[in-house]
Amino acid sequence: MFHRSFGEVNKSLLNLDMQLLPYRGISSLNHQELYKFLFRIKENCPQDNFKQLVSFSQDIDFVDPLIAFDKLAQPNNLNFYWEYKSEQEAFAAFDAVEKIETTGSNRFAVVENFIKNCLGKLIIFKSENNKKNNDIYLPRFLCAFSFFHSQQISFPFPAATIFLPRWQITVKAEKCVLTANLFLSKNSDLDKIIENVYNFYQKINTLVDKSLKLDLDQGILKQKYVNGADKFKNSVESALTEIYNEKLSKVVLANALDVSSNIAFNTSKSLNNLREIYPNCYVFCVSNGKGENFIGASPERLISIKQKLLITDALAGSAPRGKTPAEDAANANSLLSSKKERREHELVMEFIKQKLLELELLPQVQAARLLQLSNIQHLWTPITSEVTTNINPLQIVAQLHPTPAVAGATTEMACAAIQKYENFPRGLYAAPLGWVDGNGNCEFIVAIRSALINGEFARLYAGAGIVAGSNPDKEFAEIQLKLQALLKALV
Repeated sequence: MFHRSFGEVNKSLLNLDMQLLPYRGISSLNHQELYKFLFRIKENCPQDNFKQLVSFSQDIDFVDPLIAFDKLAQPNNLNFYWEYKSEQEAFAAFDAVEKIETTGSNRFAVVENFIKNCLGKLIIFKSENNKKNNDIYLPRFLCAFSFFHSQQISFPFPAATIFLPRWQITVKAEKCVLTANLFLSKNSDLDKIIENVYNFYQKINTLVDKSLKLDLDQGILKQKYVNGADKFKNSVESALTEIYNEKLSKVVLANALDVSSNIAFNTSKSLNNLREIYPNCYVFCVSNGKGENFIGASPERLISIKQKLLITDALAGSAPRGKTPAEDAANANSLLSSKKERREHELVMEFIKQKLLELELLPQVQAARLLQLSNIQHLWTPITSEVTTNINPLQIVAQLHPTPAVAGATTEMACAAIQKYENFPRGLYAAPLGWVDGNGNCEFIVAIRSALINGEFARLYAGAGIVAGSNPDKEFAEIQLKLQALLKALV
């Protein structure tokens, strides 16, 4: 663990005897324990401008994090929503108590150092509920990276954003936890801090057992592909020429669909649709503090580390779902037997294995299988490895991004082709997005099947892997399928 426990601050303060009057209505938040905890830290703070980073968590009655996100997320704050229904996990995070935005080829290392510095000055309140070190009580650092390491001027998110939220509501299985992160100094008003916690807690309490009520009006939509059929197919033909000339073996070309409406898009409604339609995907939303949101439902996990066990996915090669069971089975068999799709999949799998070996990890490749979503199915190979304590999760993220599943091979040549043939910024599309805590646990996805939403405007993103044997008509049809399915979910 990187963070410090309270006992490391000043053990002599543990014997402090205090008589505290109950704070009205906040008994369920263990206010006396919390007040003593904060008082001891405040007394131990130096007189100068020193600020101590503090985190405390508390079990609360069940609240749907999406309802909390809908009611409490402010457009001028950094906010974050995450749900993986398959594992009964979701959280919503609001505002930033500490953050950085950065750019450049060393951005992953900068973020890693930022997290280490925060954890070095972090004290976590150990209540009776979280003395067993249950990871649900740990604060999470929330990360969003762009596909390319440099800032793209026309995309409204930095190349890397990392923040520790002021408030977080986390659900895991049957447990629901409220986490608050704050700074404490010698001059802090503890009564005011407790009151702020109480007021936020009261807001959360009003949402207990509430269901999401959303306007059903989807508005009048206008759609336009950023690259029309002819332009996209010409790009595929040009990329195939490069492949045949052995300049590269694969490139993933994306397209975007611009959608405008006469009414503002409802982000919460879109997220609710996504989690209902794609229960096997990671549903996410990250805001930039300027009223713009990047949302999606990704089937592709980049890495997950839980208790030192790494899981990553080789996910490449796809086919549509069938309209009947027989057609669906035929499409699945065709995908499994397709030399073109298997070649594309094995390229991703070998890339991930090699990158993990370079970090001196020992990847274990599981049997290939199908990941079947509501409108599409993919070839999927999970890969696992034990992670040693000297390897930071951000090192693995930096090592794997971008995989051939979203860039191509070789990486450098594929990225050059992407910048040549795509006439729009990828921004956060197909890039790492996720969280990491102080125990080395993390979850990062590849932000595909995603959209940038700004009021009445949305830009939707999807891509297709181009390899030898690719058909321009089929590749455009595949992207259309993905984009129209995403649009249906958004509205």
